[in-house]
Amino acid sequence: MSDIITAAVTALNDKISEDFDGSAKFHIEGEGAIVIDSDGARASDDAADVTLTADADTFQAILDGDMDPTAAFMSGKLTVDGDMGMAMKLGSVLA
Repeated sequence: MSDIITAAVTALNDKISEDFDGSAKFHIEGEGAIVIDSDGARASDDAADVTLTADADTFQAILDGDMDPTAAFMSGKLTVDGDMGMAMKLGSVLA
């Protein structure tokens, strides 16, 4: 597992402020994938309700709060495949 994935799993578990009743996957290009569900965040490539794909720099900027996920999506730096409502819910849980 890459250092980026390991650090991201830890950061996401620290950020999750409530139970997430669904599943979402972050696919970080060239690094791997992270799934978030009711059990928290973990390195995994399991199927999820929504998959968000970005490069490592974009993902880190979103995680650090330096880039708004909506702006990343609108500019094409973040792609969303699946349940858009679940993606929006994930954003509010991580806030």
